[in-house]
Amino acid sequence: MIVEAHEEFIQHIEAGQRRMKTLSVVTLVVAIFLGASYAVQIVYPFAFGQSVVTVNLLDPSLLVLELVALILTFAWIFVGATDYLFATRLGRMVKEARAAEQELEKKLEAS
Repeated sequence: MIVEAHEEFIQHIEAGQRRMKTLSVVTLVVAIFLGASYAVQIVYPFAFGQSVVTVNLLDPSLLVLELVALILTFAWIFVGATDYLFATRLGRMVKEARAAEQELEKKLEAS
């Protein structure tokens, strides 16, 4: 009974690890696109000299808002990368635990 509960727990961890890894990759991709978009919006008026389209791109409140959005995007990238690394380490630890479990089973069967 304990072995079955342990096996179900390990399977639950593996399933959660896969979901977490997938969500982390999606988060990273979206955050990188958003970060690039915000960075281009900030650099564009300085690089191409165009300061007025429909709005004043050099408006300090707009630049501050874009910088805040860029900082939040970097935080999002950090969280996504941290979650991805955690899920990767968790998967590796589960594989090691499964290998140790199989080795223990072989030793028990041999004796």
